[in-house]
Amino acid sequence: MRCRFLPMGLTPLFVIVAVNFSIAADAATPNPSPSPKSSATATKDANVTDVPLIPRAKLFGNPQRARLRISPDGKRLAYIAPRDGVLNVWVAPVEELANARPVTNDRTTGIRSFYWTYSNRHLMYIQDKDGDEDFHLYLVDLESDQVKDLTPLENVRTRVEAVSERFPNEILIGLNDRPPHQLHDIYRVDLTTGERELVQENPGFAGFVTDDDYQVRFAMTFTPEGGQLYLQRDEDSESGWKEYLRFGLVDAMTSGVAGFDKSGQKLFLMDSRDRDTSALKQLDLETGNVELLAASDLADVSIALVHPTEKHVQAVTYTYDRRKWEILDPAVQADLDYLKTVADGEVLVTSRTLDDAMWTVAYMMDDGPIQFYLYDRDNREAKYIFTSHPELEGLPLVKMHSAIIKSRDGLNLVSYLSLPRDSDADGDGRPDQPLPMILDVHGGPWSRDSWGYNPAHQLWANRGYAILSVNYRGSTGFGKQFINAANKQWAGRMHDDLIDAVRWAVAEGITTAGSVAIMGGSYGGYATLVGLTFTPDVFVCGVDIVGPSSLVTLLENPPPYWMPFMPVMKQRVGDWKSEEGREFLLSRSPLTKVDAIQRPLLIAQGANDPRVKKAEADQIVAAMDEKNIPVTYVLFPEEGHGFKRPENRFAFYAVTEAFLAQHLGGRYEAIGEAFEKAVFDVSSGKSGVPGLVEALEQ
Repeated sequence: MRCRFLPMGLTPLFVIVAVNFSIAADAATPNPSPSPKSSATATKDANVTDVPLIPRAKLFGNPQRARLRISPDGKRLAYIAPRDGVLNVWVAPVEELANARPVTNDRTTGIRSFYWTYSNRHLMYIQDKDGDEDFHLYLVDLESDQVKDLTPLENVRTRVEAVSERFPNEILIGLNDRPPHQLHDIYRVDLTTGERELVQENPGFAGFVTDDDYQVRFAMTFTPEGGQLYLQRDEDSESGWKEYLRFGLVDAMTSGVAGFDKSGQKLFLMDSRDRDTSALKQLDLETGNVELLAASDLADVSIALVHPTEKHVQAVTYTYDRRKWEILDPAVQADLDYLKTVADGEVLVTSRTLDDAMWTVAYMMDDGPIQFYLYDRDNREAKYIFTSHPELEGLPLVKMHSAIIKSRDGLNLVSYLSLPRDSDADGDGRPDQPLPMILDVHGGPWSRDSWGYNPAHQLWANRGYAILSVNYRGSTGFGKQFINAANKQWAGRMHDDLIDAVRWAVAEGITTAGSVAIMGGSYGGYATLVGLTFTPDVFVCGVDIVGPSSLVTLLENPPPYWMPFMPVMKQRVGDWKSEEGREFLLSRSPLTKVDAIQRPLLIAQGANDPRVKKAEADQIVAAMDEKNIPVTYVLFPEEGHGFKRPENRFAFYAVTEAFLAQHLGGRYEAIGEAFEKAVFDVSSGKSGVPGLVEALEQ
């Protein structure tokens, strides 16, 4: 976990990598198909009305334009948009968006994000190959139109450590270029020449904390007990470092160093040591005084609005069920008050100029695409720039309802429910009649579901299902008690939370027992396998996306860059090195309970996944095949931990739609041309999905 302020704009205090299956594209002609049903689900008709079928391609293709960012000098706008069908970076003069031009030419998976540098001449982006997560850092020169790989090395994972206005032509990066590629050294990179200078070799730490002067101020490592330890340089010590700050296991997931103010003598901390939720504090490095800046009893501080040059925190957000702002600096009070009146959505400030005269702002909706604006602070005027997915406008999208579900031991599970259009006449978040339901489990597990536009929710609601996303224990943002309640509870109380959510949905009349499917990616894929093995009578079917089948093999085969984090995995998941620990992990592994599977299972896997390796899917499919238990296995050879290419997303959702319709009873869009340009293989269970054999033959 890395916790620090990033330049220019709204900053997540804890940056957690997540897989996003969500970005959407050009329309395909809808082809409504009758819903085949197994005998087990023949009586559970979806609430299909006259609502038009929304084509998959509108929900899961590329955005038309997204991620609007302004250059530090305020002269240019940059954003992501397709070039020949692949996402690339485009740049335009700030007042001449019609003159935008592409400045990158990626031909493979597309570019998902980028950074402006303070030179205003350069953009940067990070890209891997086919999902292998060996990320290279690329530099775009806007004057010469050259794109240069700044880290042209094999088996490396680059991360941007610091971008400072004090050194506009230089940046700091972390690079794990020394075999066995477990540790990131700090390099200073000259953007004009591409030359790298070693600043700090890593003797064994998880990472470093640097300041705007590009000085390494602290090292951070994880203790054997799963805590965080920050160290300061000490010339008198044999190691060259001495302990400065420690967070124990109980606070480690909700605490950490977040950055410095302009002087470099005030340290921002996320700190839950004397409370449950994570508070934002300021530590004076000279006096040792600690000042509480912001805190909520309901949720952790999640995002900070930081002044672009003064580097003080001006506002923060908390997200319990919905995002809420707290203003710390009166200078931005009027700005945020005004921005809340511009559009009906949650406000996010995505970038700011160095003089703080111009901001880019995004508005998050639940039943429509993201809207992007350019905000002029002097004139207090927000100018509409574009919408991410204009093809979604006018479609029968649905609202997302938040709900608080009580677990059997009294925890509050913040959850989100979407219902088919016209199924809830009074709009109270409860359907007029019970519906078949999909329980969609988020990955991580140290992540969370939030309110907002969710293409999977829209797809399944349109197909006639209720869809429920649950922040089970271990999800982030709800305080340390909630996270620590998940320690060594994989397939234990974490799964109990999901079962409690299903029981709640039945009790509320949302669905009926025996009418629920489970699906999810990463940890959500594991939860799907747990659902079909540990509670085989609860779910009608399951869809596992890149989920581990054995906790032992998962922990024995981490990517190299995970190694500094493995003490945390040992404490929070289990000890794969001791005999007792292995027995415990095997007892929580779906692979050991394959015999219990009674319901249909669809598994989707990326062949290049470095986190949940292909072997995790292979071994459970092999075990099921050996026992003649039906399973459909879809392998994507050009994908990793999720499906980035839109053509592969189309194929995945086409298969999944038909699979769920077969076993849960909803409607679906026929496969049609969804496999065009997709690269995948179905090695097992082709006949388990309606239309799949015929589509593959074509």
